[in-house]
Amino acid sequence: MFVSGVGNTNIDLIFSGLPRIPNEGEELYSESFTLQMGGGIPATLINLGRLGVPTRIQTMLGSDMFSDFARSVFAQSHVQPVNLYHGDKIPLNITAVILTPADRTFVSFSDQIPITDDMKQAVYEASHGARIVEMHLGYLDVYRTLKKEGTTLIFDTGWEDDLSLEKYIDYIELADYYTPNQKEALKITGTSTPAAAANVLADYFDHVIVKLDKDGCLIQENGKNTLIPNIAEYVHQDSTGAGDAFLSGLIYGLYHGYNFKESILFGNITGGKCITGTGCLTAYCTENELLETAEKYRSLLNG
Repeated sequence: MFVSGVGNTNIDLIFSGLPRIPNEGEELYSESFTLQMGGGIPATLINLGRLGVPTRIQTMLGSDMFSDFARSVFAQSHVQPVNLYHGDKIPLNITAVILTPADRTFVSFSDQIPITDDMKQAVYEASHGARIVEMHLGYLDVYRTLKKEGTTLIFDTGWEDDLSLEKYIDYIELADYYTPNQKEALKITGTSTPAAAANVLADYFDHVIVKLDKDGCLIQENGKNTLIPNIAEYVHQDSTGAGDAFLSGLIYGLYHGYNFKESILFGNITGGKCITGTGCLTAYCTENELLETAEKYRSLLNG
């Protein structure tokens, strides 16, 4: 058994320690620079690989230096990549990230590669037999087949101005779990409080999740709301990748048969550890650290 997912690989060039964003025509030097894998489904699966979960990522890699870097990171994290692209473009998303004391700024580039029937077939073949699959837009028919085969499906959305249940209803109705943050949950449900959003999402899911950022995670089971707090010992440095890291802990728990609350606690731990470093994958939990921290904070499950 394994966990599978398809998603574009993101590469982040991170410039940190700048006092401000340079104005047009100016040049500023940062205090530090790192080249890292960025967020998204590949980041979630890399964190899972680091936790010892067998994982497969279907993504687009080329012959460029950034693709070679991605391959090395996948290999180091024990993640098995399946390449969906064969051409001479740069099929990854390349982002320059500028971190200042006040905020983050991004400049990105990607050669847009359309999804083909061959890609869909490759994604199905790589995901067939998976215990859990993280969903990605454009592969709905693949997920319908996998669901019939007994695969657990997890869906996550990013922020969009037109985010709505109507836009994603086919994915929402198919997924077993949906993992919005508070802003996304309010937007997609058209409500004004996390509790109200949870009540709407309960029409679609037996286990409702609304991530509350620094305040933890609101869940709903059997009509009852419970707040699972964050881990206080984790000191915030950078929020980049926290959602992807949360997903890795959640999936780890579900994969190993832990109950819903325990899986959410795992997610709060992996997400919390992530924010103590700069970038998506700098700070992460080993499996032993995850289990020891979960035992230490088991009292949080009492709500």
